[in-house]
Amino acid sequence: MKATIKTQGQQFTITEGDVLIVNRFPNTEAGAIVEIKDVLTAGEGADFKVGKPTLAGASVSAKILENKRGAKVIVFKKKKRKGYERKQGHRQELSVIKIQSITV
Repeated sequence: MKATIKTQGQQFTITEGDVLIVNRFPNTEAGAIVEIKDVLTAGEGADFKVGKPTLAGASVSAKILENKRGAKVIVFKKKKRKGYERKQGHRQELSVIKIQSITV
């Protein structure tokens, strides 16, 4: 069964067993089970359902495999001929999750 979910401001089309990298779930550790309630579409073939905007009662269960940080992104600002330069780095907090079950 396929489903489209919305989590951490992003949308993903998933099936059971998929591994995703998403923005970190707050206050969670590796091995924790997360319940995602924002299911936009679910099903296959004749059983395909579309939510308005989400499906009532549908949820996706996911296990957090690890919490990590993404690659460093450099933010560099400069104004020419003014002597203004600013350099700042950013590393996004990420969670690697595995989809365990989709319930409609």
